[in-house]
Amino acid sequence: MSELKKLIRDIPDFPKKGILFKDITTILNDKKVFHSAIDQLAGLIADKDIDYIVAAESRGFIFGAALAYKLGCGFVPVRKPGKLPAKTYRHTYALEYGEDSLEIHQDAFGAGAKILILDDLLAIGGTASAMIELVKKLNGEITAIVFLIELTFLKGKEKLAGYPVYSLIKY
Repeated sequence: MSELKKLIRDIPDFPKKGILFKDITTILNDKKVFHSAIDQLAGLIADKDIDYIVAAESRGFIFGAALAYKLGCGFVPVRKPGKLPAKTYRHTYALEYGEDSLEIHQDAFGAGAKILILDDLLAIGGTASAMIELVKKLNGEITAIVFLIELTFLKGKEKLAGYPVYSLIKY
């Protein structure tokens, strides 16, 4: 874990002034560290029964697809409006620096599917909360929510009460 934390670089004032962005591209371009990150994420949820990983674009896709491959489960992309080609459900949510919406295909998985929600970063919990709402619209069963990084001082985990939440790295 400390190996991962050492590689993450801080980018001040990105994407807006006052935001300290945690850049994970430094993990992605080191193959051994990237493999280690996926293995460690898998270790967090080794006892969970998972049919699909639901992850939001774009960095969530990277970790979510790799983890789905490792676990042998399906991957469901959650995207910004207008990016998915079939009928979708939409949920609008607050970001730490504005507002956004996410969509999921209405036929992404069947009712009762066991879902792992994954994203690269937990800040105020808006994106994860939106994914929870989208999974609920499809009557999925959320088994866990996993993050590479959690910014604990923003208390986003509080919005996810009632679900098992795991993070590899905490600031």
